[in-house]
Parts: sequence; structure tokens; C-alpha cells
Amino acid sequence: MAQALDLARQAAAAGEVPVGCVIVKDGTVVGRGRNRREEKQQTVSHAEMEAMARANETLGTWRLEDCTVYVTLEPCPMCAGAMINARVDRVVYGARDEVMGACGGVLNLFMEDFPHHPAVLGGVLAEECRAVLSDFFRALRG
Repeated sequence: MAQALDLARQAAAAGEVPVGCVIVKDGTVVGRGRNRREEKQQTVSHAEMEAMARANETLGTWRLEDCTVYVTLEPCPMCAGAMINARVDRVVYGARDEVMGACGGVLNLFMEDFPHHPAVLGGVLAEECRAVLSDFFRALRG
């Protein structure tokens, strides 16, 4: 999660909503990503989607079985859905998202009747993750 926090800080420095994501398989980082929606002007350029694309490249497959996703903010429905489709084993997130969270913040896609159900653990380094977001939006409001 510390590496994901570093990526979130990089996103903030680039003017992006500060979310970072790291994907690990067998103790090795296979994908990293940070928000790049403003930079790329692409809806799908969330930290998780960027990290999953890197993990797909690294592993040579769209399947992310036996992988753990570490992300600083609870995934949205798009990202949670992609994790289900990729067959991610475990999702660990920092700050809960009461506005767009799809792992319990608003709803929990992982509990729906899909053929795959990633395990989820929230609240890891939550204060630090929340602080990065709060500082970014406070500075944005000036």
C-alpha cells in the first residue's frame, strides 16, 4: 500500500485525483498505475485500470488470477467490474469511497451473483490515503 500511496502522490503532483494502485503476484509487483484521466482524457484511465493493463502486459494474459490489487481508494463500479472479469483474487483498499465505492461504500459488486468473487479488505492505511485525497481537494479549492 505504501507504493500505491507514492503513486497517488505522483498523481496529485500531476493534477490528477490522487489514487494509486499496485498489483502483486507471488510477492512480485506485476503492475502499477495512477490516475491519468486528465492527462489522457480517457474515462478508463483510473489507477486500477492502468495497473491492470500493466499487469496484463507483464503476465502476458488478461487473467489476473492469484493477484492482489492494492489501491488507495475503494474501487468504483468500472474498476471493480474489471477486477471481477480479470479474476483478481484479492482487493485491498485504503480509503472508503462513499460516493462511487463498489466494494461496500455505495454497493458491493463482489457480493453480487457473478461467477467470481474477489476477497476484499478495506481500511488499510486509510488515514494516510484519506489525507492525500483531502490535501489535494483542499488545495484545489484554494
